[in-house]
Amino acid sequence: MAPTRRSTEGLLARVNFPLYTVQMLTSRHVLVAGGGGSANTGVANGFEIFELAHNGKRFVAEEVIRHETGRTVVMNCAAHSNGRRTYLVAGQESHCQLYIVNMKVVDASEKIIPPVENAKMSLFNTWYDIEDEPVQRVVCVGRSGKLMATGGTDGHVRLWEFPTLKKKLDVKAHTKEVDDLHISPNEKWVASISKDGRLVIWSSETGKKVRELTWSVPEGVKYLYKRCRFALLEEDVHKSRLFSITNPVGRLGKHKAYLQLWDPHDGSLKKMAPCSESLSALAVSDNGKFVAVGTMFSGSVSIYIAFSLQRVLHVDQAHSMFVTGLEFLPQSLDGPPITSTSETAVVSISVDNKVCIHSVDYRSTLPFWVAVLLVVITMFCAFMLCSYLGI
Repeated sequence: MAPTRRSTEGLLARVNFPLYTVQMLTSRHVLVAGGGGSANTGVANGFEIFELAHNGKRFVAEEVIRHETGRTVVMNCAAHSNGRRTYLVAGQESHCQLYIVNMKVVDASEKIIPPVENAKMSLFNTWYDIEDEPVQRVVCVGRSGKLMATGGTDGHVRLWEFPTLKKKLDVKAHTKEVDDLHISPNEKWVASISKDGRLVIWSSETGKKVRELTWSVPEGVKYLYKRCRFALLEEDVHKSRLFSITNPVGRLGKHKAYLQLWDPHDGSLKKMAPCSESLSALAVSDNGKFVAVGTMFSGSVSIYIAFSLQRVLHVDQAHSMFVTGLEFLPQSLDGPPITSTSETAVVSISVDNKVCIHSVDYRSTLPFWVAVLLVVITMFCAFMLCSYLGI
């Protein structure tokens, strides 16, 4: 049974605006964004970047930079680092804004949180006002940093050259707005889901449909996909898994929500993990070993082993409202990963203004020679007992 933790154990920070999107910029820097919208509510729109560290007992965060975006709220974002600079692309309603994040390493003694190589950040931004485009619902940048995909309220999936943002393809993918999309590790495919109830894989080269993923839905109930993510398989970009979360329409009742594992190469559904409440967020670790989900009503977070969908951690009521975003701490971004006792950790955000982190400690295993020694000792003791009893 997966351990359950208290919601206060993973609190990293609080901000003064509701959060809708989260993105790791480096192995130590996380960006959270959101806002109160264009109405004069007095709630700011923008993002904050935090530097993460581990103090020997728990993860901690320090604010590095805060940037306000005026009257436009940041609802979605994606980032890519090429080793020289980090690009951040943010969806602000019908606008797509590209930021260049410059980092400068400074002495760790100048900062509060030891012991890390800290970075000062500055921002340059370029405003891309895409005329006659609908509101952007989701954005994703491929692993190579050469391909970007966006999904809009008109149901179209658009592919762009990155970071020039030159349009490459415009795919009439769905009849209703796109809820989520993701680019495969080898960037050959783009998976998209929509309020029309479909999960489809598209060719990033031609824009044609590769296959639609379907499953045997229980009779008398309708399900809608909510999120989808590709994941590496065996750390090979040419092999991948696809994860999705799907919820029944209306009250759950006797019907469960599901975390699903697909083989995108043949469209088969390999495994499903039932969930007792509707799911709102999904993330996969960059090494493809773990997957996390967030819930709609209780604000809980769970982490699963990717290949088996065995739940290894459940954080009940991590947030006081629904989880809007999840992001694993990466192993392969710029800079060394954070040193800690955790095998994996995921950052969660919500409209409750909280930034939290939830970690899974390394699973303890016996060395092979110890296991062999225990077997030998057990057999010897059994032999001696049988000899003593005359058996």
